Amino acid sequence: MSNYLRPALSLMVLMTLITGVAYPMVVTGIAQFAFPDQANGSLVRDADGKVRGSLLLAEDFTGDSWFHPRPSAGAFATVSSSASNLAPSNPALAARINADAAKLQASGQGPVPLAMLTTSGSGLDPHLPPAAIAWQLPRVAAARHLPEEKLQALVQAHTESPLVGPPVVNVLALNLALDGLR
Repeated sequence: MSNYLRPALSLMVLMTLITGVAYPMVVTGIAQFAFPDQANGSLVRDADGKVRGSLLLAEDFTGDSWFHPRPSAGAFATVSSSASNLAPSNPALAARINADAAKLQASGQGPVPLAMLTTSGSGLDPHLPPAAIAWQLPRVAAARHLPEEKLQALVQAHTESPLVGPPVVNVLALNLALDGLR
């Protein structure tokens, strides 16, 4: 029995040290050296050094003077991040989307973009398509008493083109730049 138990326990301890301690420490060290900003959560700080958010997580912005992110099934809380798990055939989903569309609808702006009505898979996606941001331009421009062309230039400056997928705009980065216009 000892002939089997001792090598098995020794191998288990060795593999635990390699895969549970050494490997994570090496990967963390490489990440901290090669990508320190991303490894520490892509935090956004203000001029005083106070953390204002993360470029990886959506923040809830309310009021007419801000660009709004897509809805969050978890109320923008990272602990409960998830999708709503409501099927397209679920009447509760249709009711929520219709209620949100009625709240967001503005006269003369056309239909509310789908990205402003649907949640992302994580419930925390910080990006919107440029069309969803452009739909919000008249409201933000009117609330801030700014010309739409100035805001459009700001949106263009914050539009990202990832390697895969369509262009997107990080709503937190855009709103922080918008706050800097004051």
